[in-house]
Amino acid sequence: MDTPLSTIAVVGLGTMGTGIAEVLALAGREVIGIDISEAAALGAIASLEASTARAVGRGRITEEERAAALARFRTADTLQAASDAELVIEVVPESYEIKQQVFRELDAVVSPTTILATGTNALSVTRLAAESQRPERVLGLHFFNPAPAMKLVEVVSSVLTAPPAVETVTALARELGKEPVAVGDRPGFVADGLLFGYLNQAAAMYEANYASREDIDAAMKLGCGLPMGPLALLDLIGIDTARTVLEAMYAESHDRLHAPAPILGQLSGAGLSGRKAGRGFYTYDAPGGQDVVPDALTPAAGAEAGAGRAVASVGVAGSGTMASGIAEVFAKAGYGVVLAARTQEKADLAKGRIAKSLERSVSKGRLSAEARDETLARITAAGSLDAFAEVDLAVEAVAEDLEIKQQLFAALDKVCRPGTVLATTTSSLPVVAIARATARPEDVVGMHFFNPAPAMKLVEVVRTVLTADEVHATVRAVCAKIRKHPVDCGDRAGFIVNALLFPYLNNAIKMVEQHYASLDDIDAAMKLGGGYPMGPFELLDVVGLDVSLAIEKVLHKEFRDPGLAPAPLLEHLVAAGCLGRKTGRGFREYARR
Repeated sequence: MDTPLSTIAVVGLGTMGTGIAEVLALAGREVIGIDISEAAALGAIASLEASTARAVGRGRITEEERAAALARFRTADTLQAASDAELVIEVVPESYEIKQQVFRELDAVVSPTTILATGTNALSVTRLAAESQRPERVLGLHFFNPAPAMKLVEVVSSVLTAPPAVETVTALARELGKEPVAVGDRPGFVADGLLFGYLNQAAAMYEANYASREDIDAAMKLGCGLPMGPLALLDLIGIDTARTVLEAMYAESHDRLHAPAPILGQLSGAGLSGRKAGRGFYTYDAPGGQDVVPDALTPAAGAEAGAGRAVASVGVAGSGTMASGIAEVFAKAGYGVVLAARTQEKADLAKGRIAKSLERSVSKGRLSAEARDETLARITAAGSLDAFAEVDLAVEAVAEDLEIKQQLFAALDKVCRPGTVLATTTSSLPVVAIARATARPEDVVGMHFFNPAPAMKLVEVVRTVLTADEVHATVRAVCAKIRKHPVDCGDRAGFIVNALLFPYLNNAIKMVEQHYASLDDIDAAMKLGGGYPMGPFELLDVVGLDVSLAIEKVLHKEFRDPGLAPAPLLEHLVAAGCLGRKTGRGFREYARR
């Protein structure tokens, strides 16, 4: 099956089809764009002309290369035009009936050696191939939007696909400058298989009124470094499209995490499918627009929930990386900080860590030597919580253990004066259980910083059913002063970020357990196809597999969803002492320093 693939037909000239056609034409292929809609064909031509003109303007291609690429692209309104194509890529709507009709007509038109590729991200490639006269030459070729920019291409084989066809298409993807990842036939494949479960959970979180759409999106952007928040991404993808993908995933997995959140059906049923409709989770300036405009759900600018308490001094309990990072943040913002540890020696070491951090900032030109000295002078290292007697805000950053935190808060209750706000940085424990260790649970709130605290902009502000409005307002005001972005959430396991992040990581582990894809392919798929700064296995090894397992267990215990049960492979690695980078081995091995 040595097929040159010099002439390629693209069936369906929507956004994806047009983008694929552009990539192929610029790579020197003769491209036949086929669509029954004359408007779609004219739109594809206009789009190619505009995008290649921009490429010339930016110096990416020459005018001659642009002219040659445009000359290689022609359109047609019938599948008969694909008769000379060596590869046909269909990107018509996600419907078995429509796609099967296209494949049946192509069978009667193309040569016996032509490879037929489906661009589906939700439907069974095997089912489409089985109804073709040449199932061995049918495969999936899943580009990501926008096709000219996104590097990932998932090459999907069914049990019927001949290996030479896969090899030919994989070689083409590399020639196009893409990163091909070989995957088997299951709904969502790798990237969407992980992405859509996460998007679905975000929609369910919003539907449950747990957090606002703005806070959910900000939390995932700032807490995980994602290019877009999940609800904004659903609007971009199309809420109707997302629901179709999830329905296909649920039909195979029967995993409740894939059962489409009811709000997806409600929005799509009402025609509120996202950007293309001008309204979805957000409201846009026009159908197809990308600028969000205020609507009835948009928070009023500068609106805060009442007045808070005055905060001039802050106590930080702990001596680890998080504690020293938080102390640095407060001191930089002008607060007097008491950094208390179990011993004076530990407190002094933590302050020394801050001094080194500040020195690095000076060496990189981010901080002046004068500001460094002023910041360090605001920090007092103490070997006892007794030093917190006059602080206005006490923040604990000790071990993630409920008993330890309860003991510490009981001590803070005795030491801190009335009116002091008591904050816990827990990422997984119930804040109310910590608050009940005091005689003033109304003064207790969660302030979940992210590591490294000086760099990460997000703080999850966690209210319990007992937290006073005044305390909540105080913490939000403090976040603004220390230049952090606060997001509000209730007191339940995982809050926003971990509740959405760790099920996604757990599902990635299950893919490896099932031998569906390799660690490297999954990491590449999420970085190249989803814009994630790190692949799931890179991130798991950085976070620590023991930490990840503990959070998974907390989520599973609270929500009682079988789909949240920790993957056995994760439990086995932790039991073996393979905890990630900190032990030199996790999902991968690392050189010891």
